[in-house]
Amino acid sequence: MKNRSVSLALALSLLSAAGMLSAADIPDRPEKLHYPPLTYEPPRPADYRVALQSGPIAYIVPDRTLPLVTVSVTVRTGSYLEPKGREGLADFTGNLLVRGGAGSKSAEELEERLAFLAATLNSSIGDDSGSVSLNLLSKDLPEGLALLRDALTAPRFQQDKLDLYRQQAIQAMKQRNDDSATIHARETESLAYGTNFWACRETTGASVAAITADDLRAFHRQWFHPANFTVAVSGDVDRTAILAKLEELFANWPFTGVKPGPIPTDTKMAEPGVYVVNKDVNQGRVTVLLPGVKRDDPDFPAITVMNDILGGGGFTSRIMNRVRSDEGLAYGAGSSFPGGWTYAHAFQAGFETKSRTVAYATRIVLDEMAHMTEAPVSDEELNTTKRSFIDSFPGTFNTKARIAGQFATDELTGRFAKDPEYWQKWRGRIEAVTKDDVSRVAKERLHPDRAVILVVGQKEEILKGHPDHPVKLEQLAGGKLSELPLRDPLTLEPLPPTPPKPTP
Repeated sequence: MKNRSVSLALALSLLSAAGMLSAADIPDRPEKLHYPPLTYEPPRPADYRVALQSGPIAYIVPDRTLPLVTVSVTVRTGSYLEPKGREGLADFTGNLLVRGGAGSKSAEELEERLAFLAATLNSSIGDDSGSVSLNLLSKDLPEGLALLRDALTAPRFQQDKLDLYRQQAIQAMKQRNDDSATIHARETESLAYGTNFWACRETTGASVAAITADDLRAFHRQWFHPANFTVAVSGDVDRTAILAKLEELFANWPFTGVKPGPIPTDTKMAEPGVYVVNKDVNQGRVTVLLPGVKRDDPDFPAITVMNDILGGGGFTSRIMNRVRSDEGLAYGAGSSFPGGWTYAHAFQAGFETKSRTVAYATRIVLDEMAHMTEAPVSDEELNTTKRSFIDSFPGTFNTKARIAGQFATDELTGRFAKDPEYWQKWRGRIEAVTKDDVSRVAKERLHPDRAVILVVGQKEEILKGHPDHPVKLEQLAGGKLSELPLRDPLTLEPLPPTPPKPTP
């Protein structure tokens, strides 16, 4: 802060010395400074979008600042396409697409050549998409694109690399119950979306052991073809020249794949209540769940503003102020209300606190949720949140790579097709949110009495509550309390309950 004051004083002195400011123009207090309105127009996706004759949609954003080029290919695929009994297949395919060698090069030869070029070639597949990205010096782009094509068309899935990655995956699985955060994340997904939902399916020792190199090849050939690609290019390129190179990159594909069907949306949230996983750790992890929303919901801007005031805005949010600043119960606490693009992503509010204060801190979070539905937010809260979103908006497109990447993502997820002017309208939609809008969506979406509450920690200590705060966990969320079993890390089958510790 001191350095900022010195810099401001110096800048004002220089302006004054240059005759641009008089003494009367210089305010005596920082809060008296006034700035002109921010003028910024986001880039338009149509200005960068090209439909390649070879199939993909490409977004090309030249940037001659540095002699570097990034080419990223996003693929319509994901773990939702894994056959039952082969959980982990998408991740294995994505990891080994490059690391398992490609074309005429073994894994070791490919790694050595990339190192010589000071280039990176990475690949991965997540829940609902995959990606292969290349970054290198622009002078080496022809060779880099040849290596990229090899990875996309002819991955070798080298057996020793498959065996190594399998071993690493199993070792990681064995540690699933070591950290309460891993347990908590797994059970949160199951409670939010249902144990049978595709996104809640977990790898097991058996599913990983069953994956073969032929499985990887079949999965790759099914989904990795130009009709499933969206391409983002940024860096030191000429638009016309790179278009010709991309057409060549995707031409004469050596196999024919298929387009994936729609991503399943059959979620089912657990019944309201408190769900406890008994784990011997010093602090309890808590998440409060409610049904979520899709990002194209007309109320999504108002929900975004409401959630930021409630718990998404860090130290300006109510949950953080109450749980951390006022009560000192946690280092951090907050909420999220993300908009899913295929299915509604659940509302979550959470924190981590000492076992004996779990019930009290949870009560505070539920009270803050209820308070949002009972009284309007203040003018200051509304203005702070809206200004935060609007004034930070240019950061969405602060680099050429981010422009290309954001527009490619919008293409993949259907945002461009549905709302091509989304980014031009976004700030206006946030600015239009009123206090009445916030109150309305809070009343419609926040129902503390219907919450699903997950707690991972020392059950016996947590249920005791805190002597200074007569709140019991079993009193929350309708009084229903259930214990979820800790699961075997390799099979995910329930483990026998942990016996209570003997009283000293």
